[in-house]
Amino acid sequence: MKTFFQLAFYLMLCSQTYALPIRGQTTDLKEIYMPQGDNIKVVSWVEGLNIPWSLVFLDSKTALVSERSGKIRLIVDGKLQSNIYLQLEVNSEGEGGLLGLAKHPDFPDKPYVYAMFTYKSKKEVYNKVVRIIHRGSYGIVDKTIIDFIPGGRFHNGGRIAFGPDKKLYITTGETFNSAIAQNLKSLGGKILRVDEDGRIPEDNPFKNSPLFSYGHRNPQGVAWHPETLDLFSSEHGPSGEFLIFGHDEINIIKKGGNYGWPEVVGIVRKKEYIDPLIVWKNTTPPSGMTFYNGELLQHLKNDLFVATLRSECLIRIKMNFEKRIYKIQRVERWFHDGRNSLYGRIRDVVVGPDDAIYFITNNTDGRGTPRKNDDKIYKIVLRGN
Repeated sequence: MKTFFQLAFYLMLCSQTYALPIRGQTTDLKEIYMPQGDNIKVVSWVEGLNIPWSLVFLDSKTALVSERSGKIRLIVDGKLQSNIYLQLEVNSEGEGGLLGLAKHPDFPDKPYVYAMFTYKSKKEVYNKVVRIIHRGSYGIVDKTIIDFIPGGRFHNGGRIAFGPDKKLYITTGETFNSAIAQNLKSLGGKILRVDEDGRIPEDNPFKNSPLFSYGHRNPQGVAWHPETLDLFSSEHGPSGEFLIFGHDEINIIKKGGNYGWPEVVGIVRKKEYIDPLIVWKNTTPPSGMTFYNGELLQHLKNDLFVATLRSECLIRIKMNFEKRIYKIQRVERWFHDGRNSLYGRIRDVVVGPDDAIYFITNNTDGRGTPRKNDDKIYKIVLRGN
């Protein structure tokens, strides 16, 4: 399976022509490997998932998890239910399929769940976001929120989340067609922002457009700082385009901002582009992310946690904020000793209603090494609990 993905990727690169970007700097980060984490304990919570992608808690007892095959699975009291909550018709080739999930910020008064997925229409591949009515043990699709987002075998973005402003934010990839990331008429290579029913907010930066920011390659995570409410996003850097590798990013997203792809890579300090907060020199493809804002793990307060795929660790980023500037204090790579990973590829990380941290492995996606009963959702609690 790994050979198949490598061949498909090589053929994709050969079919593209690129103009060379301006190549900037990476951040000089001293990172610490912490295979056991920091005063925490990890327990297995749910097992036997098939390429899970996103986890969302509906209440203190109920959660939903997406599988790329199109299934939304229901979890009740930490037990995976045998019945399928909802089966969506998806195109799961390559990296496509059922991706992000989100719940309405006024749930359960507004009993809606949102899902983003890849599908094929005739010969074209797209992504869309739909709204689902929650019916307890199952869900029903009742509305398409946004459609005809460019889709493909690779780089679909896929993360969706409601912000503090109760708007729905959607990350989209450039499907290995890098030029669309700078095209303001394309929905690909962007972060989108829409109302709960799909309407375009009047205060969006581009008139009559869902675009919030652009110049993205393949953003797969969003999270809002608990105190400043600034939007952070994770993004995959080049994996061979322009003969450049690595350069995965953590960005602070500004309204209407241009994040450079494919015109620049890394930190270039040019006024027309917004530089990343972090640019890793080596490949560290980041996916889901969350700030810890709970009470259970007080020593992690306001720290940013980032799920990573090929680097197979959970990254903890400690930062401070002074005069509207974020400064990185410490970066830790949990569950990895520099050579071996305890849990493998990690796709998503969220804070649960019990203030524990939950993360999803992604070892059954053809690029990882499955452990027994993979894939799993793990729960992080305080050591000694």
